[in-house]
Amino acid sequence: MNQISSSRNAATTGALFMLAASVVFAGSNTLQSILPTPVEYGGIGMSSTGMAFWQYLIASILALPLILRIGLHNLRTAHPIAHEIRAFVSALGVHVFVYGYASGVPIWQMVTLLATGPLFIIIGSVLLLGEKVSLARLVAATLGFAGAIIISGVGTEGIGLQALIPITAAALWAATDVLTKHLTRKGERPETLTISLLVLMTPNHLAILLAANAFAGVLPVGMAPGFPFALPGGNGLVLLLLLGALTAAAQYLLAFAYRNADATYLQPFADVKVLLGGLLGWIALGQMPSTWFWPGALLIVAASALIYWAERDNGPKASLAAA
Repeated sequence: MNQISSSRNAATTGALFMLAASVVFAGSNTLQSILPTPVEYGGIGMSSTGMAFWQYLIASILALPLILRIGLHNLRTAHPIAHEIRAFVSALGVHVFVYGYASGVPIWQMVTLLATGPLFIIIGSVLLLGEKVSLARLVAATLGFAGAIIISGVGTEGIGLQALIPITAAALWAATDVLTKHLTRKGERPETLTISLLVLMTPNHLAILLAANAFAGVLPVGMAPGFPFALPGGNGLVLLLLLGALTAAAQYLLAFAYRNADATYLQPFADVKVLLGGLLGWIALGQMPSTWFWPGALLIVAASALIYWAERDNGPKASLAAA
């Protein structure tokens, strides 16, 4: 009986920390939309790649207590190349995602289309890792995917190629999660997975930023800055610092969430940021969600409720994963 109670407590604690992280992510998503928006449209006009670099550099500095608490000795690994690929794919997902904001994709559509992520995780886990997926997780992922498709406006308002931007980001972050599972199977400890990502993200963001600047004539507008390290002034700098702080806070919350439950179990709870992102985008940016936002968001919330109800007694295995 105590074991069941402990499992329920761990599941609930993990879900609550993930919900808190979703609130923080909703705030950071709003700032990620404001900073790259051109000045004439009420934004700051910052390069999306430059924003991503400074965002994670600031976050890494603020996350130093977490890094030191985990211990730099945990960077020792027998699989350094796999860790680097994991960090690079995660960083690339960030740049693709923030480029979506710079391209004018509404914040509510950007965030909701990330709900395709669990489906990519399931596909990758089955095809590459040979995992068997429970019916509850498959149904929850399908509900989240269906909600995202409804919100995107397929068959109603139409879906343009720009909608592929957040879907690509979702696929890249799903690849990060699959790599995390692969490294776990290789015997890597949760501490090593966490600290390697925190330490490697900033240099990988720098590499992507410099590459984007080098290919400025080839990449889409907004993807490469004229000067790689240009910082905004005034309110823009304040918003950028706040964005870095929110990103660091999200890492702390995610660390606590993954300490209590695994990534696949927690993923549907992260989808709550869909509702929050849509509401904040509406309030702060005047980006009113389409009529289809609400039924789609309801499906995504239903997916979270389903996975929690189905697995609340199963004691989801704790695992620090990529975020």
